[in-house]
Amino acid sequence: MTDMVFLLLIFFMLTSTLVTTSALDVILPKSKAQTVKKSTVTVTINPDLQVSVNSDIVDLSQLEMAILEAAASDPEAVIILRADASVPTGETVRVMDIAYRNRIKMVLATDPS
Repeated sequence: MTDMVFLLLIFFMLTSTLVTTSALDVILPKSKAQTVKKSTVTVTINPDLQVSVNSDIVDLSQLEMAILEAAASDPEAVIILRADASVPTGETVRVMDIAYRNRIKMVLATDPS
């Protein structure tokens, strides 16, 4: 009995790390690149140009402040930008510019298929 509980515990611990939640549904661009292991701040842009920071939908005028608040807890913060494939490049560059101005590392999330 104890062995079964232990195996279930290990199973759920391993599978829970594979689940990523997001406030907005997006279709990520395709890529064969590997994923980043560390996720500090997740910025998501959907096709309707709604932006969320760590599952909290924010207004574009408050985007930089929300990113800085989310990244304040970690000096080596990494922004993972999850932009829908149909989002104009200008909107992704806006987030990239915020990361550059504040010297925060950033990666673009893609669909690894």
